[in-house]
Amino acid sequence: QDYYGKELQKSEDLKTKVCITSARPLPKVVRDALERVHEEVVARYYGCGLVIPECLSSCRILDLGSGSGRDCYLLSQLVGEQGHVTGIDMTEGQVWHGSGALPHPPSNPPTSFPSSCQVEVAKKHIAYHMDKFGYRKPNVEFFHGYMEKLGDAGLADESYDIVISNCVINLAPDKRAVLQEAFRVLKPGGEMYFSDIYASQHLSETVRTHRVLWGECLAGALYWRDLYSIAEEVGFSPPCLVTASPITIGNKELEDFVGDCRFVSATFRLFKVPGGSWAGPGQVIYNGGIIGHEQELVFDANFTFKEGEVVDVDAEMAAILQSSRFAEEFLIRAGGANAAALQGCC
Repeated sequence: QDYYGKELQKSEDLKTKVCITSARPLPKVVRDALERVHEEVVARYYGCGLVIPECLSSCRILDLGSGSGRDCYLLSQLVGEQGHVTGIDMTEGQVWHGSGALPHPPSNPPTSFPSSCQVEVAKKHIAYHMDKFGYRKPNVEFFHGYMEKLGDAGLADESYDIVISNCVINLAPDKRAVLQEAFRVLKPGGEMYFSDIYASQHLSETVRTHRVLWGECLAGALYWRDLYSIAEEVGFSPPCLVTASPITIGNKELEDFVGDCRFVSATFRLFKVPGGSWAGPGQVIYNGGIIGHEQELVFDANFTFKEGEVVDVDAEMAAILQSSRFAEEFLIRAGGANAAALQGCC
């Protein structure tokens, strides 16, 4: 809170290039939605990826570490007026959020905004966005609170279809608590879709207590294998890697301090698969009904589904598709000549 609230006054104050990560090409529907987000909300954005999954119509979504609400207002348009988006953020008094990852920054972005709580910035633009989107009533809400203690903000068990997070879990000292809370508030078949920073090894105590490296999302980065063990402990399906990009620190002094550890920005998807939802491998056919992905759905780094094409999947992927919001978008059947040999979505 102190680092973001006092030290970072604008994007140029960042000491590393961690949050200047090139975004992958966006579907037209996402590009168009981004154009309708208020410039102050966009200018305060600070993330390491794009957390906009597919098949969102009428979904209830929770954004952990929502900041000024950029991702929430994007998702507000994609879930539609019958859907709902909740943002929760702990930061008070942050003056600026900026990121080179922004694919469409304002043509003349302000150099600064009055100091205010990020949540208050998000709240004050609700009416603007609902009018812009043509909604009769708000489908977004924002809370000040902690992602390790969602119950304190009144978020109930099994109340969301999707939980997203954009480069903030590394800032939480207790990552297991974050994933446990996300699992709790997700409905059966729900998904956690999130981007974050990961380390190639366990970080030393000296690195983990470095103030700047923590504030810049490096010192709190999980050793990537620990994500898999924590997800399993909490009850999630094995993590499915969507995208990954090497991180360039861009600061010689901090690079020397970190040593031979390497970092990566990665997007994963985890599912809350009900027990006994699918017993074995299968074959699936994508119906092509998801807006913006009618001909091809790139589900993760290992599975791409083309409209009308038969794809062999392992038991884990079959269970994910059968129990989640994707069930109506696929024809799913048991068996498959090559399915038994597949190694899973990881």
